[in-house]
Amino acid sequence: MTGVINLDALAQPIIELLSAFGSGVMPTDGPADALRQTSTTLDGIHRAGSAGINQLTDAYEGRGGDAAMDKALKVQTSSATISTRGLDMADVVSQAAASVHTGQKELDDILQSFARSVTALGPAVTTPPGLAAVVGSAIDHLNQAVSVVTRTRSELDTHTSSMGELTPPPSTPPPASTPVAPAAAAAPIAGGLQQAAPMLSTVASTGGSMMDTLVSPASMSTPSRPNSSGNGNGTPNNKYAGGDKPGRHGGVMITLPDGSQVEAPNEKAATAVKSALSAQGTPYVWGGNSPGSGLDCSGLTKWAYGEAGVDIPRLAADQSSGATPVSPGDLMPGDLAVWDGHVAMVIGNGQLVEAGDPVQTGPIRTENSGMSFHGFYRPTS
Repeated sequence: MTGVINLDALAQPIIELLSAFGSGVMPTDGPADALRQTSTTLDGIHRAGSAGINQLTDAYEGRGGDAAMDKALKVQTSSATISTRGLDMADVVSQAAASVHTGQKELDDILQSFARSVTALGPAVTTPPGLAAVVGSAIDHLNQAVSVVTRTRSELDTHTSSMGELTPPPSTPPPASTPVAPAAAAAPIAGGLQQAAPMLSTVASTGGSMMDTLVSPASMSTPSRPNSSGNGNGTPNNKYAGGDKPGRHGGVMITLPDGSQVEAPNEKAATAVKSALSAQGTPYVWGGNSPGSGLDCSGLTKWAYGEAGVDIPRLAADQSSGATPVSPGDLMPGDLAVWDGHVAMVIGNGQLVEAGDPVQTGPIRTENSGMSFHGFYRPTS
């Protein structure tokens, strides 16, 4: 461009960063779309499973039917967990692509800014003051470009960390120790889940490797890589570290003692479940109302819902009063299983918590010492 100084050479570092930088534009049917499609498939399996569980409980009664329902509900939880993780992975992939796209645009703007600064000097560009201004501008714009690369690399490290937290497969229910004939009714649900799981594994692997290829590792070698994970705003990323967070279907996610994550219909139900679980180990005391001294079955559920600000009747058989009936295939944490002389609280993943001796968790059931089963009810609808 001039015989005194090579302006192309001054711009070359920025040009090389820009050419090596990915565009951040994801292809149609790429990893994010594949993850979302898999989650949609799993949601369909979940809906079919709900109908299957309802048919199963209508067709089978007793311990065999309860055992089959328990297994089917665990499969439902697994499919919901995998679906949620797939959508979360798709979000991470999209966020990473957006980070790269933003960085690429900023680098292009920096290069254009440098060109404008040179053009603005006009004929003075060949004078000593003009040359000094050009060199200073080149250094300033290169520093800006390196800052963009550093920030983008940090953001991608965060997204990679988030993807790593999401990739462990969800726990699967243990195999049955003894065969149960009615469990065959749940086979289509489990079969669908087995077919969908490899799809998720494939797209998750693709999504993970995408993190390393959105930008060229060679072009990112200069900036340092932080060791800590976060969300880009200085906040640690605790996506699956437990605690309340919004569910995919408008509810609240809670983590059960076995590590599985389930979605309660609302914050009150989630609080009731966590309160009931906190009372585990409390001895059974007829008429007991306090986890500090003792609880009976309806005392546990009334106290737990009281902790959530929901007042329900004291007697077990009355706790369905004013509550919404729920089909077995649509059970959610916080729902009550009511008999004419006993009540227990559903916590999710095919489990319930109840005041035995002591307060403890166990598989969902409809039988209880020959008592008449009234059904499942949701106090917080």
